[in-house]
Amino acid sequence: MTGTVSAGIPVSADSRPRHVAIIMDGNNRWAKERRLTGVAGHRAGVDAVKSVVETCAREGVEVLTLFAFSSENWRRPKDEVSALMKLFVFALEREVRKLHRNNIRLRLIGDRSAFNSTLQELMAKAEELTCNNTRMTLVIAANYGGHWDIAQAARQVAEKVKDGQIQPSDITDDLLQQHLSIGDLPMPDLMIRTAGEQRISNFMLWHLAYTELYFSPVFWPDFKEDEMRKALLAYAGRQRRFGQTDDQITATPSPQ
Repeated sequence: MTGTVSAGIPVSADSRPRHVAIIMDGNNRWAKERRLTGVAGHRAGVDAVKSVVETCAREGVEVLTLFAFSSENWRRPKDEVSALMKLFVFALEREVRKLHRNNIRLRLIGDRSAFNSTLQELMAKAEELTCNNTRMTLVIAANYGGHWDIAQAARQVAEKVKDGQIQPSDITDDLLQQHLSIGDLPMPDLMIRTAGEQRISNFMLWHLAYTELYFSPVFWPDFKEDEMRKALLAYAGRQRRFGQTDDQITATPSPQ
């Protein structure tokens, strides 16, 4: 699952996604409908995370990426941001061992420099504890943005050109992808966004080039096993062409 992954556009895909990415939206609206605080909605969203992780692991999904906190989310009210940080700490302290017991590897992507030292230390420990697990990789995107990801990859490549390690002519799609946050993992086959919004909000811009999109009207706290299975079933019923014609797709053998 890890190693060099080509940035080239594939020619076929299985009916089961290898990599599912999710924008978890609607926690605040879920809480507002119930006359609860936004923080209560985020807490309820943690239960949905557990359910979706369990469902994807059972269904054989190799990688699950969850958009937990975007680089734009710092603009939210300070008390909400503070509560989200505390919830993040709680999850890293309490839930990571459960992931480890279930042979699930945790990776965290995004600019960690904005988080306090305690949270950064917990992130590093969580990744270290689970680094050898093989059942599934759970990627949490925190203080992450697609523009940031591409820019930091470009900076790394530019430094190599500056140091004489490579020439500008050596820069290819594959080379740039190798410097992205999860450039070693399969590209997302399916991207889900909950709560009825139909946009990708600066999430994995490079990675979503040929990803199937699925928009659910369900608020994230209510997006649990049944809803996850609906999304997987919808994906299984789609024909991914990757720029080809229907006849070409029909003639291409399915991957084993």
